[in-house]
Amino acid sequence: MPMLGLGTYKTAEGEEVVGAVSAALAAGVRSIDTASLYGNEDGLGRGVRESGIPREDVFITTKLWNKDQGYSTTRTALERSLENLSSDYVDLYLIHWPIAETMRETWRAMEDLLEEGLARAIGVSNFLPHHLEDLSVDARVRPMVDQFEFHPRLQQPEVVEYCRQREIVVEAWRPIMRGQVGEIDEVAKIAAAHDRSAAQVTIRWILQRGIAVIPKSSRPERIRENFDVFDFELSSEEMTVMDSLDRGERLGHDPDNFSFSF
Repeated sequence: MPMLGLGTYKTAEGEEVVGAVSAALAAGVRSIDTASLYGNEDGLGRGVRESGIPREDVFITTKLWNKDQGYSTTRTALERSLENLSSDYVDLYLIHWPIAETMRETWRAMEDLLEEGLARAIGVSNFLPHHLEDLSVDARVRPMVDQFEFHPRLQQPEVVEYCRQREIVVEAWRPIMRGQVGEIDEVAKIAAAHDRSAAQVTIRWILQRGIAVIPKSSRPERIRENFDVFDFELSSEEMTVMDSLDRGERLGHDPDNFSFSF
């Protein structure tokens, strides 16, 4: 899985998501993240097809929504996503949120989809260590990825450490805090020192932490900027400053306290 990809949450179906995917692929991005909830799988698939880049060269992630959890409904949901994407498989299929009542049968379906090749990797999103522990009781395959909210103000060290000890790849969503990273003085100062944007510095920090990251944008110029992060490096002192900014501040839902139907 590429360490840097494009997120598409709230990128509208149709020309907006097609344009975002096209801009990302033209910039060299080869990982695109979506979910059935986002309602833009069809446009994402179209953007990949129209790019002329072979399907096998693009890493596509999608997610199982809450109402579709359960053994048979998980299978049906992935079949629907594959039809929307016009693809025979997804590279990564994630359980979008942890729901205790259906978690184990959902994961059993995910394992079967993996064995059948309809998903080439399986994982979870927004799972905390106790959710992962519950899942492991009957699991034949450990989750390969845990994608959760991670940014300077919410670093979740206990989740990161749990995943690393078990060789679960950590992937960050909402990494640039809807653009609010520029309002953090320490980030702005580091960005000025490198003549870079606060978003670029934040993405670079996450990558240097060994965490995969999927910044979201639908603007071609911002997409190109977000992926132009491989020709500079943060010093150990700058990394320490970034690491010190954690305040435990969520911008999204708490996995232990959320509505299944949002």
